[in-house]
Amino acid sequence: MVGSAEGGGLCRRRDRGHQRRFRAGGAGSSGLRPCDGGPLPDLPSPGLLGERARQRPRSGGGAVKRSLVLAGGGMRVAWQAGVVRALAEEGLHFDHVDGTSGGILTAGMLLSGVPAEDMCRNWSGVNVKDFGSALPLGDYAKGPWSLPAIGDADGLLRKVFPALGIDDGEIRRRAALPGAVEGTFNVVEFTGKLCHAIDARDVDAGLMAAGMSLPIFLTPLRRDGKIWTDAVWVRDANVAEALRRGADEVWLVWCIGNTGYWGDGPLEQYVHMIEMSAMGALLADFEAAKAAGRDFILHVVRPENPLPLDPEFYLNRIDADTLIGMGYRDARSYLKDMTAEGLPKDASCTAMVEPPAGIRFTERFGGRDAGGGGDRAGGGAGGAGGGAGGGSTGSEVRLTVTVALPLKDSGAAARLTGFLDYAPFGPRVFLAGGRVDVRGESVTYRASVRAGGAWHRLSLARVFHDDPGPDAWDDTRQARLTVGSLLDVPVTMGLADAAALIASVEPAGVHGPGDKAGVLANIAARGLREAFRRYG
Repeated sequence: MVGSAEGGGLCRRRDRGHQRRFRAGGAGSSGLRPCDGGPLPDLPSPGLLGERARQRPRSGGGAVKRSLVLAGGGMRVAWQAGVVRALAEEGLHFDHVDGTSGGILTAGMLLSGVPAEDMCRNWSGVNVKDFGSALPLGDYAKGPWSLPAIGDADGLLRKVFPALGIDDGEIRRRAALPGAVEGTFNVVEFTGKLCHAIDARDVDAGLMAAGMSLPIFLTPLRRDGKIWTDAVWVRDANVAEALRRGADEVWLVWCIGNTGYWGDGPLEQYVHMIEMSAMGALLADFEAAKAAGRDFILHVVRPENPLPLDPEFYLNRIDADTLIGMGYRDARSYLKDMTAEGLPKDASCTAMVEPPAGIRFTERFGGRDAGGGGDRAGGGAGGAGGGAGGGSTGSEVRLTVTVALPLKDSGAAARLTGFLDYAPFGPRVFLAGGRVDVRGESVTYRASVRAGGAWHRLSLARVFHDDPGPDAWDDTRQARLTVGSLLDVPVTMGLADAAALIASVEPAGVHGPGDKAGVLANIAARGLREAFRRYG
């Protein structure tokens, strides 16, 4: 639920919007309901939250000003859409939105007035191959040492921006309205070696694309004797601009890796340079604020483990829907455990850990309810009567889950993300607090989902019978899905989905072709059922 000066949502009119009150120990002002995926707040609908919420006052009086700072992360910022979805469900509102590098995409959608649910939906329709477009053939004939870049930003301008709903004219129009949310886009002007926080009232699509034109990969924008390019080597998040605009509370959405792992090869070390530059600038912002006596509350939403790099996204080894589900999970995890005091302003605020060696795979299950699911869902928007026909005329149910399963005795827990498409629940709902339970031959995925303004336990259960022969795949493909008292339905994995499951298996938590090949060989030799058995 994202709005602007013209309506409610994540961005708030400064002269009339209201913010949600926080208390120590959690994000919600309502009671907590225990659920299998972990305790999560039982919330009213986002629309009601937006109308009811009240601002938390400053200690000296007046309302808190809140900034949303969207860091870079390449194409992987699809993850940020899931974060925004969770923040919008919480009824959070922001007076200022700032985007750097890949974060420009998220900021651009927000400031164009794209609702959070549509942000997620729009990402699903993006072709990642459109992020780069080819240069004229003659440029490639110059050879690698004289090549301007691998490609240019035409694909961003002509395909990616429209697909995501980014409209620079709409951004400027909204920014000019009385009491509009403030917006800034960070772009480096190379001739002056300065990072400019370009106001939303002045930005255009060319400058936004230039702010995402990473050197070597995309050509810069040359305009009026100046050269505009990605700000990544100067900063990858602009907390200083948020403070300059009066923020008392900064929400930093960060998906740039920050672990102690040092990799080999040009790609990984190029990424390490970005990581060092990004963290160096962030810490410099913290130190400058401290030296100036500028106090503020810092909240950071970040992944527990580094996200897969852009080449994996580009090669379809992970997709936007999976990244969005991860973002939703990570935001919900932070919102559940956050305190009103926020996080320390040091390197620990973005720290991540390397995942244990294992595999990541995606499973898709489908079925139909027996009818009446919309009534039980409490009148969820977007198809409340879709299951009223009964039997085979019931509403279609589609569950997609991505599992990160450790293979060794690391003591680490498996991680589960995903989403449920079921018309009586309204728009796509995402899984929070997901986990995997293995007890003997029984494997159950557990999580929490928000439907009808409340949280419900979700479980997907199946049994792997220890029978020889070809029926092993039947065990894999048959399951039962329940969502609290709202839904109880058998679901199956179609043959195409089973083939997609096999193709989706990727090594995780390992580096280098040898280690990755070893993980895949292990799965090929032992099978998925044995992987679950060893985990349990």
